[in-house]
Amino acid sequence: MHGSGSCKENQYDVAREFAAAGIAAVCFDQRGHGTSDGPMDERILTDVSTIAQLLPKGPLALRGSSMGGWIALAAAELCNADVVVAICPATAEQLAYGITAERVDFDADSQAICAVLNAGDPPPPAVPVLLMHAAGDEVVPVTRSRALAQQLRHPGSRYIEQPGGHHRSLQHDPEMVAAMVRFTAAALRAAA
Repeated sequence: MHGSGSCKENQYDVAREFAAAGIAAVCFDQRGHGTSDGPMDERILTDVSTIAQLLPKGPLALRGSSMGGWIALAAAELCNADVVVAICPATAEQLAYGITAERVDFDADSQAICAVLNAGDPPPPAVPVLLMHAAGDEVVPVTRSRALAQQLRHPGSRYIEQPGGHHRSLQHDPEMVAAMVRFTAAALRAAA
């Protein structure tokens, strides 16, 4: 799942790496982004579940960056995800502020989406979670993931903090993408 103001095409390189490892990947535009219809609204999490239900039965991984990282973590239980990869995940509070202050570059029904975001950040799901963050992230402070890493509930979870970098440096870095693919493949095999 892509971040705020992004689109599915920006995730294709990662999807190709997952496909090369034998893991089917689906990229889609969140509402209010790319070629989707209508503004982002209260269906922010149920849209992910709807997409997941279209897939063949089997273990499911959710992967997202920034806003998509929050969505992956927040939608995991609803989707019965078996593994989650969250890269520089935003907080519900950050997202709500950006939307209400009109600092986001996408169409959003602020009242509807904030009804979901105002519930706050759910605890990390009790499945293997790979949490990744660049220490130099200028958008989502690294302290967000450091705190979240302390709450990870599954023994197979892992936190990777890359020195330096910036908000977008991890999501397409070949070494980090390879780590995501390895982690996801192993967790999906264990869940099968």
